[in-house]
Amino acid sequence: MPSKLMSSLKPVSQSNDRLEPDSLDRFFPLAQQRLYMSMLMGRGGLTRRRAEYFVRLWAYLLLKQRQLSGGRLTQPLTQLHSTDGSIACTHREAADVFYGNQDRGSDRAAGMMIDRFVALGLLEKQFDGQTLCLQIRSIPELETRLQPQIPITLIPDAFNPRTDTIPIANLIARTYAELMKDVAKASHKIAKALRSWAQQYPKGLRVLRRADNLNPVGISVLYPVTSESEVYFFQPPSKSFYLSSDADVDPFKMAVVGDQDCTSVYIRSWVIDTPYLQTENIYLLLEDSRKTLIQMQEDFPNLCDIYSLILHPLYEDLRLALGFQKTFQDTQRSYHWVYLALDRFVALDIKQALSAMKQSLIR
Repeated sequence: MPSKLMSSLKPVSQSNDRLEPDSLDRFFPLAQQRLYMSMLMGRGGLTRRRAEYFVRLWAYLLLKQRQLSGGRLTQPLTQLHSTDGSIACTHREAADVFYGNQDRGSDRAAGMMIDRFVALGLLEKQFDGQTLCLQIRSIPELETRLQPQIPITLIPDAFNPRTDTIPIANLIARTYAELMKDVAKASHKIAKALRSWAQQYPKGLRVLRRADNLNPVGISVLYPVTSESEVYFFQPPSKSFYLSSDADVDPFKMAVVGDQDCTSVYIRSWVIDTPYLQTENIYLLLEDSRKTLIQMQEDFPNLCDIYSLILHPLYEDLRLALGFQKTFQDTQRSYHWVYLALDRFVALDIKQALSAMKQSLIR
């Protein structure tokens, strides 16, 4: 039997005076939970299981807030939104919300899960020595996405360091938050790197931007490397982490236009914001990347190899569809380099390749 949740809550109804895991599903149906889960899985660091737990905790806190403010739980939630301030929630409550009737999660495990959500920027946590209080942070892309929208057109464009740097730096940091000890610090580092790369070789940075407001929602960074830097592609990836690490010096040096010894391009970032991660937009950025690589061959005549890192599991399906091969992998981590001959990518039928993708990436 699951433990009773929230003995201090006001009655839900005459027949059910406790908000338990079973009633959580009643007041926020599984279909709605799955919809939010699918959107959350596009964020860095959120597996399917973590997304499930966060959505349940989110709904639970909103329902508890409604009760504590004097409301009665007579109607189910239709949409999630950030909480109005902090809500008291013990690890025992969280464990019941996460695991329900399943004997696989302790109070301690629930506390560790809460800490993970805090690290990912989804929750704010306060503890005064006696009471744990949680607040759902605002997640605009999830809170507005369920509203009816006019279809948004995206267009490929050159990266503008004056207007695009900050939103793109935040997008990259949010996508790879799992790797970063301090997301705010990493965002600043990424912003500086983007502006530096754009100054050195502006042709290599491309964005997808909305046609209505010109905001960038996707980024492709094609980074030509010097021959001396190629050695890092033959070592465990973590040895050359830069943007997500505390390293002060970038191990990869950018080749100068006309460098006859430059044979490799490093895809340092290839990200589309989750609400826009659809087949037609993936195709747009891939086709734009193909055109950019053809132009880069004019600047680097011996360019023939493409390398990248697969850090986010969301993009594994895309790797398989495009034909990138795994090469060197960390011994104790799942990070690995992937490789594709540039000539193979240039000749690829991208639409045909995307048709073979599974639904794990395409919304």
